[in-house]
Amino acid sequence: MSAPVFLAPTAAIRAAAASGRLLLDGDEGRHAALVRRLGPGEQVVVTDGAGLTLDAVVATAGKTSLTVDVVTVSEHPAPQPRLTVVQALPKGDRGELAVETMTEVGVDAVVPWAAERCVTRWRDERGAKALERWRSTAREAAKQSRRAHWPTVAPLAGTDAVADLLAAAGLAVVLHEAAAQPLAAAAVPATGDVVVVVGPEGGLSPAELERFAAAGGTAYRLGPSVLRTSTAGTVAAAVLLAATARWRSTSR
Repeated sequence: MSAPVFLAPTAAIRAAAASGRLLLDGDEGRHAALVRRLGPGEQVVVTDGAGLTLDAVVATAGKTSLTVDVVTVSEHPAPQPRLTVVQALPKGDRGELAVETMTEVGVDAVVPWAAERCVTRWRDERGAKALERWRSTAREAAKQSRRAHWPTVAPLAGTDAVADLLAAAGLAVVLHEAAAQPLAAAAVPATGDVVVVVGPEGGLSPAELERFAAAGGTAYRLGPSVLRTSTAGTVAAAVLLAATARWRSTSR
């Protein structure tokens, strides 16, 4: 069974690397002690989510915290190329499903997008709560998949902001079921930014397609079937990452 993963600040991990011991407290310590009921001798992994990890062993367990002894310290370079998925807001809880599976596959950034044909709208407090659910989902999925580099979930973006991301990318992909080119044939750069746009249930509007094409986005299709918006980003990420060294490396 894999050791559970917990989050700690970078400064605390670096201090523990020097001293050989780390106090895991706060929400993470409470979860480890109360929910996971970890005790002395059990193995844990502690990460800052930005490439720094500790493999450790529980030394003492309190009611809401753990003290762990450091076994090894590792620094993992940021993976290349960097993959961003722009996800149009799906209906219901399918947004969290999309974030969860994209995180597990290896997406580095998720950008929620208020596309023209989105049924779901993030407004005011409801939008803030929805964004936090996406971010919480990404954190938990990063733990489960044992990632050293955790994905970011950006604030809600409009179409102009998405076009700017495409314009700056080394590979700018706009998924569309009627595209002539298959995504599997795309030339994926070894470094830099890859950006993938996933449209809503109602599809991309002609104006959005025109705007993205003007920004350098190329339309690609995934395959012969049409996927849900909540699964298309995960499948596209797998297709692209399989063409890179990231999936041929043992690095986290």
